Amino acid sequence: MPKLYEMIENQEFDPTDIITHKLPPEEAAKGYDFCDKKEDEKIKVVLKS
Repeated sequence: MPKLYEMIENQEFDPTDIITHKLPPEEAAKGYDFCDKKEDEKIKVVLKS
C-alpha cells in the first residue's frame, strides 16, 4: 500500500480510473455482488452517500 499511495501522490496513478460504479451505501450488497461475480467488467465499486 505505501508504494500505491506514493504513486497516487506523485500523480503516476489515478485511482479513479478503475472506479466503474458509484452506489449509495444502502446498495452495498449489490456492489459486493458485482465485484464478486465480475459481471459487466466491473472493476471497482465505490459506495458514496
